[in-house]
Amino acid sequence: MGEMGVDWEGSVETALLEEENTALLQSGKVKGSVETALLEEGNTALLLSGKDCEEEYTGDGSVDFWGRPSVKENTGNWRACPFILGNECCERLAYYGINTNLVTYLTKRLHQGNAAAAKSVTTWAGTCYLTPLLGAVLADAYFGRYWTIAAFSTIYFIGMTTLTLSASVSSLKPPSCVGSVCPAASMGQYAVFFLGLYLIALGTGGIKPCVSSFGADQFDDTDAKEKKKKGSFFNWFYFSINVGALVSSSVLVWVQDNVGWGWGFAIPTVFMGLAIGSFFSGTPLYRLQKPGGSPVTRMCQVVVASLRKLRKKVPHDHSHLYEVQDRNSAIQGSRKLEHTDEFKCLDKAAIITDDDVRKNEFSNPWRLCTVTQVEELKILLRMFPIWATGIVFAAVYSQISTMFVEQGMTLDTSIGSNFHIPPASLSVFDVLSVMVWVPVYDRLIVPIVSKYTKRERGFTELQRMGIGLVISILAMVAAALVEIRRLSIAKAYDLVHDEGTPIPMSIFWQIPQYFLVGASEVFTFVGQLEFFYDQSPDAMRSLCSALSLLTTALGNYLSSLIVTVVMYATTKGGNIGWIPDNLNEGHLDYYFWVLASLSLLNLLVYISCAHRYKYKKAS
Repeated sequence: MGEMGVDWEGSVETALLEEENTALLQSGKVKGSVETALLEEGNTALLLSGKDCEEEYTGDGSVDFWGRPSVKENTGNWRACPFILGNECCERLAYYGINTNLVTYLTKRLHQGNAAAAKSVTTWAGTCYLTPLLGAVLADAYFGRYWTIAAFSTIYFIGMTTLTLSASVSSLKPPSCVGSVCPAASMGQYAVFFLGLYLIALGTGGIKPCVSSFGADQFDDTDAKEKKKKGSFFNWFYFSINVGALVSSSVLVWVQDNVGWGWGFAIPTVFMGLAIGSFFSGTPLYRLQKPGGSPVTRMCQVVVASLRKLRKKVPHDHSHLYEVQDRNSAIQGSRKLEHTDEFKCLDKAAIITDDDVRKNEFSNPWRLCTVTQVEELKILLRMFPIWATGIVFAAVYSQISTMFVEQGMTLDTSIGSNFHIPPASLSVFDVLSVMVWVPVYDRLIVPIVSKYTKRERGFTELQRMGIGLVISILAMVAAALVEIRRLSIAKAYDLVHDEGTPIPMSIFWQIPQYFLVGASEVFTFVGQLEFFYDQSPDAMRSLCSALSLLTTALGNYLSSLIVTVVMYATTKGGNIGWIPDNLNEGHLDYYFWVLASLSLLNLLVYISCAHRYKYKKAS
């Protein structure tokens, strides 16, 4: 039944002694088969009481807040999830309250150019998905997911407060434009603004890699019924993210553009406070996994130990490799992993030599590692190609907060005669797409597909991610087609050199590209959440969640790099380039075609990698 909080054989022996069944113990039957011996002696009541004791606790080694073994009926499962989902909803509302319209603030209030603003946004967003590596290591190695979330949420709140002050205090923001003259922000004003912005990035680093894994921890992997619910959790987790994003991209963007940026940043700050409150409210119900030590150190130990035995030959029978004989792994919070034949050079770390026996090196992992420890590193190496293909997809996703917004700024944003929709608010259709596709996928697609695939979750995680990559290509094609039409209208109305007049083309032409990006998220991003949690070693789940988020960071950096390369290549010889400040004079459509081409190439690489991937086997 996996790792239980109760030692089955030990508890039965204790019970037998308490019942004075010493004769049965001395008979040796307990050592051979506790269950059989009890049944032969008619001790069915005692047997059943032992099983009931096991079933009372989770089998994955989780504990409650006070360090006691988690009782199934009182902790975890869906009863703990509303507090985690509420935390994620409010935190994402705060994040997207900043991210969604940030490019507008940089161009309209801090007076940056289009290319500079786009790079600032993608660099910051990339950093928000890079810092989770730090939070993940701290969570897995030292503090656990609960305390890491709590500490970094405080840093996040301080950053939000700083950002609000930078947009509210007159001395901390540059003067408004006078006609076409826009005074640049001072170094001090930039410093305060970006200090708040990057404190948020640091705070995100402790929340993002832990909160989805912490939610999944509430479901016992050794319980078939609870494990089935975990797939639905990831769907509804992503749904809660987009509820927060929906409010941000509609209400908050309108407040920022029409009421003021001080209020526009203050409201998400309040919601970040609510996120912290929601998280702590569920404390008595949570199941916590104990930190298992530094995953980075364990990986280094495998490499060093295998290099020490570089000249040794790996035995053909892998049972001769070193593994502890206990039911549990030597790594706290981790089940044993079955041996695999890939990356055999790393198996050298688990070879038991005569020197190991003579010097009793069994407790020195720098010289001798268990099979489970070696398999941890193998799993990460197997996941690497799948992980790498997520970078291009993340570059496509980053367009909804940069180039899609800048494209929308040139279009007709009017609804009726008096109301104008903020260009960044079009991302609400990305959010609505997610909110439509999550229940459709969970309640309609999964049951239909599972009838044919015979899998409880319908598609495998790899199939699900592949479908999302296909949809992302269609999103870039749609964006390019909209831009081609926009440029043709600008030329027809002689607006090519007129930057201030909106193109007589409704901004709602952008809806298909936003909707397609949202659909691709449900398949690829949620598939990644599920894949990196299920396939990661038990004691590395925060780290692997951080690695999945790292693809988003690198995707943002890739987007910035592509913009830089495109601007460098297309402005040679005095040319205006594809992405000038006046997009009517450029060719943003070419940029979207470049992304579509890269996405197609990436899809082909992904299919090849997914075909070769072998799933994890935990004992």
